[in-house]
Amino acid sequence: MFDNLETELIYLLRIIIAGVFGFLIGLERSKRQKEAGLRTHFIVAAGASLIMCVSLLFSEDSARIAAQIVSGIGFLGAGMIFFKRESLHGLTTAAGIWMTAGVGMAVGAGQYILGAG
Repeated sequence: MFDNLETELIYLLRIIIAGVFGFLIGLERSKRQKEAGLRTHFIVAAGASLIMCVSLLFSEDSARIAAQIVSGIGFLGAGMIFFKRESLHGLTTAAGIWMTAGVGMAVGAGQYILGAG
């Protein structure tokens, strides 16, 4: 029981750290008054970290779960991109969301330095 509690607390810490990293990314985007800000980046990073932690706990093939995070965030990002008056908008925001998910996945996998980088 204690070993399981310790593991859960470590994973919770990973999710919190990923959320903080996402918050910091979102803070920069909010200051520039971009579409996706604090909450979006926080949720994407914490969510990706949570899914990564759960996949490490319960899946024999966590790489497959990670691939699904990438494709799911890609779908979300595609909805942010639009073409208006012969100009492309939202591409940097979509790429930022995709990268924020990568940060969350790295932290969820226990790679704190990689996620912070």
